[in-house]
Amino acid sequence: MSGSAAPGAGSAPCRFAHYFVLCGTDADSGLEPDELAGENFDQSPLRRTFKSKVLAHYPQNIEWNPFDQDAVNMLCMPKGLSFRTQTDNRDPQFHSFIITREDGSRTYGFVLTFYEEVTSKQICTAMQTLYQMHNAEQYNSVYASSSCSMDSLASSIDEGDATSLAKLQQYNSYDINRDTLYVSKCICLITPLPFMQACKKFLIQLYKAVTSQQPPPLPLESYIHNILYEVPLPPPGRSLKFYGVYEPIICQRPGPSELPLSDYPLREAFELLGLENLVQVFTCVLLEMQILLYSQDYQRLMTVAEGITTLLFPFQWQHVYVPILPASLLHFLDAPVPYLMGLQSKEGTDRSKLELPQEANLCFVDIDNHFIELPEEFPQFPNKLEFIQEISEVLLQFGIPPEGNLHCSESATKLKNLVLNDLVNDKKNGNIPSNTINMYELLKGNETIARLHALAKRTGVTVEKMTITAPMAEKERDIKLQCEEEELRDYKLNVQLREVFANRFTQMFADYEAFVIQAAQDMESWLTNREQMQNFDKASFLSDQPEPYLPFLSHFIETQMFATFIDNKIMSQWEEKDPFLRVFDSRIEKIRLYNVRAPALRTSIYQKCSTLKEAAQSIEQRLMKIDHTAIHPHLLDMKIGQGKYEQGFFPKLQSDVLATGPTNNNRWVSRSATTQRRKDRLRQHSEHIGLDNDLREPSEELLIHQNSMAFWEWDQGPPPPARPPKKSFSECCLKYMQEARSLGKNLRQPKLSDLSPAVIAQTNWKFVEGLLKECRMKTKRMLVEKMGHEAVELGHGEANITGLEENTLIASLCDLLERIWSHGLQVKQGKSALWSHLLQYQEREEKQEHMTESPVALGPERRKSDTGITLPTLRVSLIHDMRHIQNMNEIKTDVGRARAWIRLSLEKKLLSQHLKQLLSNQALAKKLYKRYAFLRCEEEREQFLYHLLSLNAVDYFCFTSVFTTIMIPYRTVIIPIKKLSNAITTSNPWICVSGELGDTGVMQIPKNLLEMTFECQNLGKLTTVQIGHDNSGLLAKWLVDCVMVRNEITGHTYKFPCGRWLGKGVDDGSLERILIGELITSASDEDLGKQCRTPPQQKSPTIARRLSITSLTGKNTKPNAGQIQEGIGEAVNNIVKHFHKPEKERGSLTILLCGENGLVAALEQVFHHGFKSARIFHKNIFIWDFIEKAVAYFETTDQFGDNEEDVLLQRSSCKTFCHYVNAISTAPRNIGKDGKFQILVCLGTRDHFLPQWIPLLAECPAITRMYEENALLRDRMTVNSLLRVLQTLQDFNIILEGSLIKGVDV
Repeated sequence: MSGSAAPGAGSAPCRFAHYFVLCGTDADSGLEPDELAGENFDQSPLRRTFKSKVLAHYPQNIEWNPFDQDAVNMLCMPKGLSFRTQTDNRDPQFHSFIITREDGSRTYGFVLTFYEEVTSKQICTAMQTLYQMHNAEQYNSVYASSSCSMDSLASSIDEGDATSLAKLQQYNSYDINRDTLYVSKCICLITPLPFMQACKKFLIQLYKAVTSQQPPPLPLESYIHNILYEVPLPPPGRSLKFYGVYEPIICQRPGPSELPLSDYPLREAFELLGLENLVQVFTCVLLEMQILLYSQDYQRLMTVAEGITTLLFPFQWQHVYVPILPASLLHFLDAPVPYLMGLQSKEGTDRSKLELPQEANLCFVDIDNHFIELPEEFPQFPNKLEFIQEISEVLLQFGIPPEGNLHCSESATKLKNLVLNDLVNDKKNGNIPSNTINMYELLKGNETIARLHALAKRTGVTVEKMTITAPMAEKERDIKLQCEEEELRDYKLNVQLREVFANRFTQMFADYEAFVIQAAQDMESWLTNREQMQNFDKASFLSDQPEPYLPFLSHFIETQMFATFIDNKIMSQWEEKDPFLRVFDSRIEKIRLYNVRAPALRTSIYQKCSTLKEAAQSIEQRLMKIDHTAIHPHLLDMKIGQGKYEQGFFPKLQSDVLATGPTNNNRWVSRSATTQRRKDRLRQHSEHIGLDNDLREPSEELLIHQNSMAFWEWDQGPPPPARPPKKSFSECCLKYMQEARSLGKNLRQPKLSDLSPAVIAQTNWKFVEGLLKECRMKTKRMLVEKMGHEAVELGHGEANITGLEENTLIASLCDLLERIWSHGLQVKQGKSALWSHLLQYQEREEKQEHMTESPVALGPERRKSDTGITLPTLRVSLIHDMRHIQNMNEIKTDVGRARAWIRLSLEKKLLSQHLKQLLSNQALAKKLYKRYAFLRCEEEREQFLYHLLSLNAVDYFCFTSVFTTIMIPYRTVIIPIKKLSNAITTSNPWICVSGELGDTGVMQIPKNLLEMTFECQNLGKLTTVQIGHDNSGLLAKWLVDCVMVRNEITGHTYKFPCGRWLGKGVDDGSLERILIGELITSASDEDLGKQCRTPPQQKSPTIARRLSITSLTGKNTKPNAGQIQEGIGEAVNNIVKHFHKPEKERGSLTILLCGENGLVAALEQVFHHGFKSARIFHKNIFIWDFIEKAVAYFETTDQFGDNEEDVLLQRSSCKTFCHYVNAISTAPRNIGKDGKFQILVCLGTRDHFLPQWIPLLAECPAITRMYEENALLRDRMTVNSLLRVLQTLQDFNIILEGSLIKGVDV
């Protein structure tokens, strides 16, 4: 029968509760073991789990929220039925659960589980039979084994006690004649909003009515009918009173401008975890890691999960959300996606026994033990210390210690539960004759209980007097008042803590709107092209943030929750605003109004929340002044004699009176009908699907239908629009949204009961497709970001990528690879699934290496120089790269090693090749992975490797730039020009290699050797090489073509062109030269560049041998005046561009100054133009000779212009010029004349003297002797334009590399 057909049922979205459910044992089907809950035949029958059934639910169905019997049954009793005897603790237990529907909306369930005596003789007999079988097995196993194993068995059954078999049987038995058998049963309310406190009170009053000696004032049907059909949802911003069996219940709902409804006490979450731990878990949730909560108590799992997701406002968790994971769904911990799940821990099992498929990115939260295990690398929440300080101030106002306290909130009854639970576990209880036994006598000799007794004393609870008798009326009144006060305090604390968290996001994202990219003109085109479009200007946003925030924000803006938040913002231009967004935007507006004079620049100064009092007051006012009161429960038209009251048994309810709501003359339903109907229609989506301010998950991400975990597509990239269309949308909009899904089409939604291998396989297939899609999105993003401007011109979106962003993307790729490698594992080994696979591969390969010489892939053959000397080919081997990582003492964990190996392979452009090699060992893959695993789906695996191969199109330095302190072996080769000089010099050569992170210092090159290897701390990207010798021996002169240096770990090879002599009396007489390096692109990269549609980044052409005026061949073609002026403009322009880039994106300034087409080369051309190159007695003349003549002139003359100011200026310029030149000439370095000119230009640029020096040189008398008349330096107009160009460098702070000016003291 459909509830929607019944009168009153149509108003379901406005009703407080949708269903009342009863679950328990079905006497007809008897005892059915719950196989899905895990094999438990080793346990005594009373400890085993048996299948439960939904015995009844009212109404039969509601169109807004169809009843899912399997999901409700599984979540009401996640462990199935449990049995107890009169000796066991049978206190009722409350827990709640959540069901996420297909559209992402949520329904809440509130459950009270209690124990009822078993009246079925058949079930009692079955239990006795099970015990006889169990005891026989125990007896056999004890006597079949040796006495020593018997001891171990006994000790395992009761630790620390020497237990005999007789004793064991006495405690572990059920005798039908002696014992009373009880079975669990639960009553449950299913509601659209999480009114946890109100539902708990209602269920507890129902339970009291069942166990009370007096029957309730009205039949139970009256109260259930009342809450199902006659109690409305309180309107936003109002409070409501309705009636339970014995006393009224009050609930309240936040207004439209307040934080969304949250009824779970955050106090408990902070007490359970402690403030520091909770903030760390909260950060992991924000960064969308895998979060696994672990506790024996279902309600604790819900309290922590709901507490943390509540604090995310204005963001919403977008992935798998299952706060209580039923035992039958444990295989979903294998999900290779972000999740937030709760797992019930079994008594006595510790963390080490818990087998989790992957832990590289897992945040494990052991709630009961106040302990968390965090992923290895994740950024801290901005202003974390000040943030924790502010929260602790709020907690302390309410008397809660910030470090948390597991027991500070336990009431006497909770403590009693603990005592009784321990009693059960210790198996010392035997058969207690009645409930009024003095507990202290019973517990005396037990250590655990002694500790609990001491704790009880400290908390002011007297265990001795704890007899289970009816309490006095006065006491009850006091407790009631205390509870009401406690509840109000909890509400106030909740809202104040949430305000502090919300305020952090309001401050951090106050200007987010400025960076939203509103590209599409209409909804349809936006939906159609959603995946290709950038919706947020990430680079600009990050560049606008305070430096300390960047590590966290760069990760956070890549998450699904942030992408969905921005999507909601874009969608709000076409449809009604998302409730979360509406509240958040109004808060930002408020900040702007108050901070009119605040500067526009972002600041990292911590700003505390200023709205705590107002938020607490609004809740207090609502609870003190009740806005609405629901109809009282009343007698229904029931058949007499049915459902007779019997103490301790929940009656069989009359379904006909509960199946339908009241008729239309009811005073709540019939309020001026038309307006009410219109309001209902308007609220159908906002209160039910949107859960009006309540948490919601978007339909396009990973969705769970009724907790059955049929997985939709998920994706770290920008998602399709995140919500079901609201009332203003036509059907065509829905069509577009469905087209925007690529994987979600026609996905079958399996029910919980349908957990067949076929369904599990289908679910895993969705995982595989999703992982592949995520890999495609990530590699595309990495390529587009890295290719920069060139990609923008081709229409790919954003331009620059900062080092920070690159690091975030690479960390995200590492996480994806770990998830892929942990999908479908047979047996988990170690925390990193990828590293454990690599280690097993290494072990097998090394065994084979011993047996046969394994072939090693060689890198592309290098072109030999004319000397025939070249760098030996570097080994390309997966094992070799692993050994490099294993030799790094800095990395202590497997997860760290796997990440380092990924970074190294990416930098070497071997990631795809290495992983292909790893997966080529199919025998190993079969041994490690189940058939459905991603790595065993051949077609998808090939596509995945192809996506990774595309990353070879760009250069990454993600290993070199991260591991800056490691020791790296380098190999260097000096290549002389044999035709014109000796290959080997008789003098003592030396070399010094410099990089962005440091230099090697001077190293002697062994005599008669042109190749050497050395090890030193990571130099970063190499920039310069200084090479020289001491000019000793007969054949001292040495003509060096170039120097090659290779990083032996990453394989990066740098070429340092020279093409000049080293030696006295030859060339410019230099005994040492500073060479500028360039990274050599390997042949394979060039080939890849040809295949790629987007051209790879241009490599700089090899630096031409920059020779003096008298070149070696004498056939040097000289550039004309126009080309020289153009060269100067280009060189200066490149330096200006360098400084206009964000600091993290700048390349090497040394190359812009001293490389080919650098400023030094351009100025050399200016000074060479028109230079008289006549050889006087075959002696070469260099620019430096002209500089020295000028200095001699300046030092002896004082003839300057007439104007006194000019005279002072010129004198000061002359003085600095002479000082600098003399400092370079007297430096303790054997640098030649061209090298000295290079140093002068570099220093002049750094200290902004060039525009003062050049006019002095142009006016110096030596110029007429050494330059022809048409020389550029003798043309006043040209000199003036040169000065104007050089002036543009005056504003920049130029820092020179140490190797360029070493030994020059100015």
